[in-house]
Amino acid sequence: MSLAAFPESVHVRAPGKINVYLGVGGRHDDGYHALATVFQAVSLYEDVIATEASDFTLTVSGALNPDTVPVDDRNLAMRAAKMLASATGYEGGVHLELRKSVPVAGGMGGGSADAAAALVACDALWGTGLSPHDLHELAARLGADVPFALHGGTAVGTGRGDQLNPALARGRFDWVLVTSDEGLSTPEIYARLDAHRAENGALADDPPLSLDVPIPVLQALRAGDPHSLAASMFNDLEVPALLERPVLDDIIKEGLHAGALSGIVSGSGPTLAFLCETPESAQYVQAALADAGRTALHVHGPVAGARIIS
Repeated sequence: MSLAAFPESVHVRAPGKINVYLGVGGRHDDGYHALATVFQAVSLYEDVIATEASDFTLTVSGALNPDTVPVDDRNLAMRAAKMLASATGYEGGVHLELRKSVPVAGGMGGGSADAAAALVACDALWGTGLSPHDLHELAARLGADVPFALHGGTAVGTGRGDQLNPALARGRFDWVLVTSDEGLSTPEIYARLDAHRAENGALADDPPLSLDVPIPVLQALRAGDPHSLAASMFNDLEVPALLERPVLDDIIKEGLHAGALSGIVSGSGPTLAFLCETPESAQYVQAALADAGRTALHVHGPVAGARIIS
């Protein structure tokens, strides 16, 4: 094999995601919850550049407050690189440069996208040649959203959200995202959901270990119909997120007033995702929310998962 086959650096781009639907079951003994979710990858990306190094190091740029992103083993991308090295017997290191665009702790899987990108980048940099299945297995060990960031598109997630099945989504869906300066802790939002249900007796009659995505959600995606999808979008984590940060409810009302078909908390929040009828209507909603002082972004989906750029 020629020296050109072993690049000195690899640049990989991976998308953030929104949860078009997120049903959360009871808490298992291992601390995880049963999930039934529909992910859609959207055109807001994380970029990871992996460069040959003797040790494992990481730098961050692009985040609103880079100090909130750990650069040690708490970082999923760092853990992904070390896990790949351990699994393949690679004895060197890597420097990972994370260029962030997905909100930190925003419910859009930015850290998971970093991890997926790191797996793909290091596999190419080191020439370890893992199969997509092997990469998926490593990704699943890192967290429920990481396998989806590898694959992208639109997918149904069950189990902890890491058991993926592609979902047919015709055409393009246009979204306006409203981001927040301060993130929300995913474990704290799940804990608040558990406490809220305990207080209100929710889920008492539900099967605790099995959930399904409602058929209307899948039909709307298959038809490429934003109106039907808007009517069927749902997120069990929205209640605890709104309890934790009530202003999010006000912003949802602003987006709907501006013409969005529906608005929902993305994942564990605080990012809000507004589904719009057309690219033009999304631009109008984005402008209206920006005029109201909100940080609003127009994105679309579905898009591809982690891919080598250079």
